[in-house]
Amino acid sequence: MYAIIETGGEQLRVSAGDVVSVEKVDGELNAEITIDKVLMINNDGNSTFGKPYVKGASVSAEIVGAGRSAKVSVMKHQSKKATKKVTGHRQHFSTLKITKINGG
Repeated sequence: MYAIIETGGEQLRVSAGDVVSVEKVDGELNAEITIDKVLMINNDGNSTFGKPYVKGASVSAEIVGAGRSAKVSVMKHQSKKATKKVTGHRQHFSTLKITKINGG
């Protein structure tokens, strides 16, 4: 059994027991969260598609970690001018362990 969920602007295929990294979600470490934006559920070949989400379906997950990704440098330069600007960004992320897929 697997499901396709939407979180943080991404769509992920998850099964029970999977560990995935997603954009930061609110919650403490080892807290149980519920993701209700389920786009599809496949249960032994029987697929249920949502329009856009499957009604009554959710995915339970546990927050097992949090961190920041590698730094992305951004450089802005104007030719023929003596200007240059360098900035950086580190995206926060959460690591989730999928515990259960609640069918719809």
